Amino acid sequence: MCGIVGYIGKRDTAPLLLEGLQRLEYRGYDSAGIAIQTGGTAGKPGALKTAKTKGRVRDLEERVPKRFSGTAGIAHTRWATHGAPNDVNAHPHLDPAEKVAVVHNGIIDNAAELRAKLSADGVAFVSETDTEVLVHLIAAAQAESLEGRVQEALRHIEGTYGIAVLHADFPERIVVARNGSPVVLGIGENEMFVASDVAALVSHTRQVVTLDDGEMATIKAGDYRTYTTEGSRTSSSPETVEYAAESYDLGGHETYMHKEIAEQADAVDRVLAGRIDDRFATVHLGGLNLDPREARAVRRVKILGCGTSYHAGLIGAQMIEELARIPADAEPASEFRYRNAVVDPDTLYIAVSQSGETYDALAAVQELKRKGARVLGVINVVGSAIAREADGGVYVHAGPEVCVVSTKCFTNTVVAFGLLALHLGRTRDLSVKDGKRIIEGLRRLPAQIAEILKQEPEIEKLAEKYADARSMLFIGRVRGYPVALEASLKLKEVSYIHAEAYPASELKHGPLALIEPAMPTVAIVPEDDLLEKNRAAMEEIKARSGRILAVAHQEQEKADHTIVVPKNEDELDPILMGIPLQLLAYHTALALGRDIDKPRNLAKSVTVE
Repeated sequence: MCGIVGYIGKRDTAPLLLEGLQRLEYRGYDSAGIAIQTGGTAGKPGALKTAKTKGRVRDLEERVPKRFSGTAGIAHTRWATHGAPNDVNAHPHLDPAEKVAVVHNGIIDNAAELRAKLSADGVAFVSETDTEVLVHLIAAAQAESLEGRVQEALRHIEGTYGIAVLHADFPERIVVARNGSPVVLGIGENEMFVASDVAALVSHTRQVVTLDDGEMATIKAGDYRTYTTEGSRTSSSPETVEYAAESYDLGGHETYMHKEIAEQADAVDRVLAGRIDDRFATVHLGGLNLDPREARAVRRVKILGCGTSYHAGLIGAQMIEELARIPADAEPASEFRYRNAVVDPDTLYIAVSQSGETYDALAAVQELKRKGARVLGVINVVGSAIAREADGGVYVHAGPEVCVVSTKCFTNTVVAFGLLALHLGRTRDLSVKDGKRIIEGLRRLPAQIAEILKQEPEIEKLAEKYADARSMLFIGRVRGYPVALEASLKLKEVSYIHAEAYPASELKHGPLALIEPAMPTVAIVPEDDLLEKNRAAMEEIKARSGRILAVAHQEQEKADHTIVVPKNEDELDPILMGIPLQLLAYHTALALGRDIDKPRNLAKSVTVE
């Protein structure tokens, strides 16, 4: 959510900041703004110039004056939390003297209390945002350095933040700080960058420093230093970003969602690469930091995630139970962290997050660590907050995912759970024969995904047939139910058609009341031991004049339309059955003229509660 970009160096700042904001548009936002430091040298104050607006980055570009040059600046895209989307609430926020400019991701929990106190002291607020509180606190601080003033202000703050600060009286520097919201420094040649996401940096540098919670940094054109909010120096060495700028480009596709769906065969190849051990019919997952004795001591697995990651966790839990015979379940991280759950020392906890920065998942990890639990991460972004907090884990290597709606990362996450389930199974009682069977199934996945993607023209035609629906029902049993949940989420996220998912076995317990010709049902029908049960559910729908689109391994007589997908091993079939439904959601949204990469009201990385 929200995006931060900053630059200091010899180049003209505004074009660089606007380019960075464009690369962060996928995160979701409703307004944008920019602040530039002009004039000033060491010991001599400069001035701040700003431009901001409700709307897109292209709208901001139109607002930026022609004479808007400087060699230091910060910029922001805002996703509204406190206050409506408008020009006044857009970041950066300035103090009345226009000396201090702040951009902020996160939420200040005690903003109302601080606002009341500052108002009583005579401070006049112009916006409805929580961020403006921080601006006034910095402006009122008495420390001699900008770093000290920011530290002094942050002592009053409760909540999450990733911030970047300019001060007219302290030119030639930007001060940044992190607590629960990502901040990344980009190291250039006599220039420095800052951003909330490496996507804004990789066209200029691949050398980055990721701040930890409670850490700050001062960047100047020629150097940087990091330290805690208490002032103690920290040691942060640059790391090389895995992916180049081209990975964030459209690559000839009309949308990022379409590009990322099309990349899934190659992405699955990456998550498998170097991990399969044919000799022992298992896999190498060195990052787990879990030796065989510790793995055998696990008595239960609890998987925590949000949205798509939660759905991937549901499939992962089933795989772990089937292959490793360890009781496993998945739960929304946002619920787990508030229900005072019993933390069992024999339970292995797994946090799932594409970004590795999802606030609810990160907070759950921190609470579990506080209580002495062992926590693994299943993460896409290397070096992210959850990856650093966890005891070990598995990177899913999906590559950059720009569209707000997750596709290839979901698929790779489920494949990663397949690897983990196989590893745990072979550590315990899964036979060599079954280990080889699963390995052969994993290796077939990329070619089978490519085969499914060739059906896109036919799926596009089906999407046009169903695009007039006001609501859709998705059903599946056992392995098919999490697929139904994820498919219904995809459709509602990107097309705005209301969709619900139910276990097919639950139809008779209420949802059948919804069935009518105007309410299509998507049925997940794998060819497994529940095939006849699923066919019976379709019979119930047809008896009530419902339309059915089946996703199955063979044509279904009771369905109006069937998307046939290749058969793999029973345990791995859910990976393939979700992919045509990604295309169905995509082409339904396309038929309805939706903003596919940036669905309304949503953000890619949810770094607030």
